[in-house]
Amino acid sequence: MFIIVNLLDAIAIIIHYALTIYMWLIIIRAVISWVNPDPYNPIVSFLYQVTEPVLCRIRRYLPFRSMAIDISPMIVFVAIIFLDRFLVGTIQDIVVRLR
Repeated sequence: MFIIVNLLDAIAIIIHYALTIYMWLIIIRAVISWVNPDPYNPIVSFLYQVTEPVLCRIRRYLPFRSMAIDISPMIVFVAIIFLDRFLVGTIQDIVVRLR
């Protein structure tokens, strides 16, 4: 039984760190977009490749696409916080109850 508990605890920690890293990538991309970066820079290219699939899906459902301000990073940011609190918190509660 302790193996399952440790496995679930490790999964919760990995999900938490993955969500935190992705949140920082979204923040860095938003900040970089203010300075008009070189799209051929490998770091900028990496940031766009990693974050664009999620941001594009969010933008597709936004009713006001023609605005000057892109709010899709903020929506993804809130979704990441929700997933971190809900999913990781739920897994950690299961771990506490199984111990």
